[in-house]
Amino acid sequence: MIRAIVRPETADAVTDGLADSGFYSMTKMPVFGRGKQKGLTVGNTHYDELPKILIIVVVEDSSVDEVLKIIQFKAYTGSEGDGKIFISPVEKAITVRTGASGI
Repeated sequence: MIRAIVRPETADAVTDGLADSGFYSMTKMPVFGRGKQKGLTVGNTHYDELPKILIIVVVEDSSVDEVLKIIQFKAYTGSEGDGKIFISPVEKAITVRTGASGI
């Protein structure tokens, strides 16, 4: 499972890039949080938690590196707060409608 937290303005480029490469199945949701920068200060106003988009993709182990490259390329702006990617194993997946196991 790959969970990528990206800027809202790069999320469509990431999901389009994944779909263009054959990775259609994903979950995308708005989230709020902060990273090492501890929020953002604009003038006298401090924003403790910033809007981000969480993209979740479950792929075979052999596709992880390709998906990571796509996300990193499409989400990159070069500025602090571009996001974070987390990778974790999936023990089992079951399709609700059919009860079938597998990704």
